[in-house]
Amino acid sequence: MKPVRLFTGLVVAFVAFLSAATAMAQGTPTRVRGTISAIDGKTVTVATREGTTAVIKLADNWAVALVAPVALADIKPNSFVGVASLGNDANRTALEVLVFPEAARGSNEGHYPWDLQPESMMTNATVSTVDAGSDGQTLKLAFKDKAGVAGTQTIKVKPGTPVVTFQPGTQADAKVGAKVFVGASKAADGTLSAGRLNVGKDGLTPPM
Repeated sequence: MKPVRLFTGLVVAFVAFLSAATAMAQGTPTRVRGTISAIDGKTVTVATREGTTAVIKLADNWAVALVAPVALADIKPNSFVGVASLGNDANRTALEVLVFPEAARGSNEGHYPWDLQPESMMTNATVSTVDAGSDGQTLKLAFKDKAGVAGTQTIKVKPGTPVVTFQPGTQADAKVGAKVFVGASKAADGTLSAGRLNVGKDGLTPPM
């Protein structure tokens, strides 16, 4: 197999898994943020940002997405983004921006409550316009909610706001000390499970 075809295949497989894992998390996800303290390929133990310990069972085919930084200038009209923000609908300021890979366009589209900070919201949407200013960028976002109703949000992205994207990773990237964000599923007995770990690249803390 030629190297180009191999790389293309890896990217396609990554995006397919990303889409599937995102779909699984749409039910009642439990978001886990923290640092890997132990991992054996079947379970991962995370020291959470809240100071607790979360033990997560891993799917047989579990995968890794690297969370990598990109520039604020990489947010362009027609980008599909996920923006966590604070404020009211007339005056929102971004806490972070995730620029989705093109093939993951449409993931969890909408505007809904988020738990990054108290009263934060998440807007997964297409960038309609980008207005640059001396104090950052103002994004006008367009989306459709789960009912298919169209909506818009305008969000200010100030300099220094974390801006990241997903890149394909390997299980070797999920090691003790790595920073992670996990959309886990919680069973009736409280057991957590996940099919993907989002790992900060080169020590990055995933800002989502």
